Amino acid sequence: MMGERDMKNIPAEMFEFTRHDEKIHDEKIQTKAIGYFMDAWLRFRKNKSAVVAFTLIVMLVLFAVIVPFVSHYDVSFREGYYQTMLPRSELFSKLGFWDGGRKSVENEEGYEYLKSIGVETGRSVILREYNSYTDSVGIQYHTVRVDAYQRVGYAYINLTEGEYEALKAYQDETGTQIIYPMPATYNTDFLLGNGGANFWYKLKNEAHTTTGGPLLDENGDFIPNYLTSDNPEKAGYTSLKIAGDNGGADGKTWYVYAQKNQSGYRVRVDYYEYFRYMNGQYPSFLFGTNAYGQDILTCLAAGARLSFLLAISISLINFTIGAVYGAVEGYYGGAVDMVMERISDVLADVPPIVVATLFQLHLAEKVGVLPSLLFAFVLTGWVGMAARVRMQFYRFKGQEYVLAARTLGASDRRLIFKHIFPNSLGTIITGSVLAIPGVIFTESMLSYLHIINLETSSLTSIGTLLSGGQRYLSTFPHIILFPALFISILEISFNLFGNGLRDAFNPSLRGADE
Repeated sequence: MMGERDMKNIPAEMFEFTRHDEKIHDEKIQTKAIGYFMDAWLRFRKNKSAVVAFTLIVMLVLFAVIVPFVSHYDVSFREGYYQTMLPRSELFSKLGFWDGGRKSVENEEGYEYLKSIGVETGRSVILREYNSYTDSVGIQYHTVRVDAYQRVGYAYINLTEGEYEALKAYQDETGTQIIYPMPATYNTDFLLGNGGANFWYKLKNEAHTTTGGPLLDENGDFIPNYLTSDNPEKAGYTSLKIAGDNGGADGKTWYVYAQKNQSGYRVRVDYYEYFRYMNGQYPSFLFGTNAYGQDILTCLAAGARLSFLLAISISLINFTIGAVYGAVEGYYGGAVDMVMERISDVLADVPPIVVATLFQLHLAEKVGVLPSLLFAFVLTGWVGMAARVRMQFYRFKGQEYVLAARTLGASDRRLIFKHIFPNSLGTIITGSVLAIPGVIFTESMLSYLHIINLETSSLTSIGTLLSGGQRYLSTFPHIILFPALFISILEISFNLFGNGLRDAFNPSLRGADE
């Protein structure tokens, strides 16, 4: 190591100026300046859970916006014959799942009944057979997977003369048979199968459709039991020639395809094909249908869109009122703050459910359910935002830059909105974002408890869907599953997203609970 004496003996020629001919001055920063929001974004995107949560929120919003426009159905769509249908995907159904099927145990009569529908339509109702067994009393059972859509089979419908002629023209044009012969009516007081429309075959016990099963021929086939007539123009009846078959083999009898009545015709249709005729596609519901025969996918998207619009509107209103109120409290302090804070305390102690209930009882009839709900949320919803803004103003109003601005003659309005408010914006934005899922959850809870009713012929909500699916939880859980999944993912995502925003805008509060 070189000592002090050695350093004194270093020759002068070993020293030289680093930049002898240049003027040394501060150099211009080459990188681009980073603003407040860009700095927050750089911190936010490092939080992987918050980024994933934000992505999920965007996907849920796009789901709510896009699906009602591309869906073949709307909220007003209701189909009585396809109530509580199981979820079905055309893509996955080819792979053997998500096919609208359900495992079922049928006795011999029920098993033959399902087979008979497939025999007449040419489309199998039984997707898969697992096993058969006989119980201790000799009754045989079959474990099968049943296609809920094909199980509907046939139905009786009433058509006007114009509708009847249009349906016949469609059949002739497409070659698709929709109208089928009318079966003979059994003398029974307990007729199943869509009012007897599916019992086109002869029974062993004609007095009861649930005992005895079908009467089979020597080959084990079903024996048709259609209404026939020796005159196609017989009063009260008309016949329809389909695919060259007009009835009896001898050409002297005719199958009865329609019964004439005062309003038009009563016909028996293959409802799967009739649905396509009426709606332009075969019945297939990705999330299934509810107890009213509504498409759950469409209703969920429409309900989510209503919830998002309601929550965002309420959050903006509460943000505006709370920001102004809290700014005045925090900036002026003293007696002004004391009086205003006592008003906030009184409103904050009013239970939101009580407010919503009273508004629905006394205001909804005059202004409507949605405006009444909006007023109920706004009446006390801004109090939390006001308290948050007030706290931030007490935190920043004593800072040096505020005192300097006041010394230079800045007005109160300029100090509030130009110097203090922007610095508290991060916390305020975080609070506003977290208010959105709170509003959605509260609205769902109120709908679920039947305190409010947002269901109309063209309107629904997530809470309404949850409430409607509660009674079918053990039999058709898919009705409540998808709305429950939606609101669960939404709440978790907003919670993670809000934490990410808090950490991005306020690094000093990272991991803290506000």
